[in-house]
Amino acid sequence: MSPYYSPKGGLPSQTAMMTDRAVFKDAYALIPRGVMSDIVTSNLPFWQGTRAWILARPMSGFAETFAQYIVEVSPNGGSEAPEPEAGAQAVLFVTDGGFTLTIDGITHAMQTGSYAYIPAGAKWQVLNSTDATATFHWIRKIYEAVEGIDKPEAFVTSDAATPATEMPDTNGAWATTRFADPSDMRHDMHVNIVTFQPGGIIPFAETHVMEHGLYVLEGKAVYRLNDDWVEVEAGDFMWLRAFCPQGCYAAGPAPFRYLLYKDVNRHPKLGPVVK
Repeated sequence: MSPYYSPKGGLPSQTAMMTDRAVFKDAYALIPRGVMSDIVTSNLPFWQGTRAWILARPMSGFAETFAQYIVEVSPNGGSEAPEPEAGAQAVLFVTDGGFTLTIDGITHAMQTGSYAYIPAGAKWQVLNSTDATATFHWIRKIYEAVEGIDKPEAFVTSDAATPATEMPDTNGAWATTRFADPSDMRHDMHVNIVTFQPGGIIPFAETHVMEHGLYVLEGKAVYRLNDDWVEVEAGDFMWLRAFCPQGCYAAGPAPFRYLLYKDVNRHPKLGPVVK
């Protein structure tokens, strides 16, 4: 059984309460797992036997740098032409099942917990040749090239194979699994896994330029989003614009873990000069 939560699909019954935790505000959105029903999935061009929950997309005035999907691929499903934009890079993280990922002719057996970075311009394909459904996160961002800095290479690893780094002065209560070296200036986005042990906290209101997508893989917590404290659990998605204050208190009996996107290592783009 996968330790990571994946959407169950389906549709609530006619007797279910309409009230839920879903909210969209100026600084953040909370998409709880109960929202991810069959009727909000999308089919994607050139994908077969596949549906996707699109959790985030660039929106002017909100979070503008990335898109994030949960992709569910049925047996014999997949795509030989998955990416429609030549400038887009990608991270894939598998939450359930397995499939074959081919990047520039090199095949990789992806399974629960596998992580792949795919650079912009790479030719890649996904094929689920197993007899079970595969579910993975697909995070897309247009790569911001810098003259004199090479483009990063593709790599495949896993949650289990990547040691977590304890945050300073936390005695292991807060740790981050970093799949790309933070000092590697070739990368303009990081997709990490953050882990809090029960009782662990972010001990201040983080307020910064990076945008975030946070998908809760395991556990539950109380999370501060701008002016609000909200309870979140495995399967929930939080979408934060730049400078949204945030904090966390891991309130559950088990570790609280989430997949975290942020944009890094680049100057903010400036608008045209007004004369």
